[in-house]
Amino acid sequence: LYVAHPQSLVHLYEASRQPDSVLSKTQCSLVVDCGFSFTHAVPVLHNFTLNHAIKRIDLGGKAFTNYLKELVSYRSINVMDETFLVDDAKEKLCFVSLDLLRDLRLARSGNNLIKSTYVLPDGVTHTKGYVKDPQAAKRFLSLSDKDHVESDFMAKVGDRKKADMNKNEIDLTNERFLVPETLFQPADLGMNQAGLAECIVRAVSSCHPYLQPVLYQSIILTGGSTLFPQLKDRLEVELRPLVPDHFDVKITTLEDPILGVWRGGSLLASSPDFESMCVTKADYEELGSARCRRRFFH
Repeated sequence: LYVAHPQSLVHLYEASRQPDSVLSKTQCSLVVDCGFSFTHAVPVLHNFTLNHAIKRIDLGGKAFTNYLKELVSYRSINVMDETFLVDDAKEKLCFVSLDLLRDLRLARSGNNLIKSTYVLPDGVTHTKGYVKDPQAAKRFLSLSDKDHVESDFMAKVGDRKKADMNKNEIDLTNERFLVPETLFQPADLGMNQAGLAECIVRAVSSCHPYLQPVLYQSIILTGGSTLFPQLKDRLEVELRPLVPDHFDVKITTLEDPILGVWRGGSLLASSPDFESMCVTKADYEELGSARCRRRFFH
């Protein structure tokens, strides 16, 4: 038996992937794990999590999906029982806003680049939901500031079209960025908790002062909810004013945030020292669960 925190396995994988990085040389990192139910900021040192410094936000992919269900059901059609469909729409269309006030202005008109359409399955021609124009949905993310200004002007002169409640489609505008925004502003959901940037600062501040500059240079994003476009850029913008000026901030995203833990576990299990790190059946029969507590939970 071997028990490991998932964040320590992510640290192990990233250290092996970048052998010349600060993370690998110091064996120290801050793993931000945004998963299904919770978001954790976990300092890791030599493959052991510093449990006293772990901070948590009670937000994850499930809360984002439920919030999108509420927004769509209130503004368009009732999808409160369609978790799978709304989850798919969230993964394909939602993104993190880099300028919330600007994007809210753009979303006021029906004629804007933020608006995207998700087509619901009809059970005849298609059995799965899909984005009507995938390229148009991504086009907004690649615009320059000048393009955004022009889009803002068009939004002011454009006419809002009336929604057709009978069509088999869902139009998403500001829902696309308001849902991930709750990760930075949990108060939008009525939660009395700090946002992601503040959570990271609190976790780092709970560690020894010698570790703090290294942790800020070795932030790793993992978990399915970190796949929202522009999440890394927004986090850097939010984090920089909260971090002392003489500290560098470097955020790394895994190439596949969902499989990062599995790949770290695979590396650990294939190492020659793995068997010596485990609790054997003979150990357990002789010492019982006390052996596991001493080995894994000290």
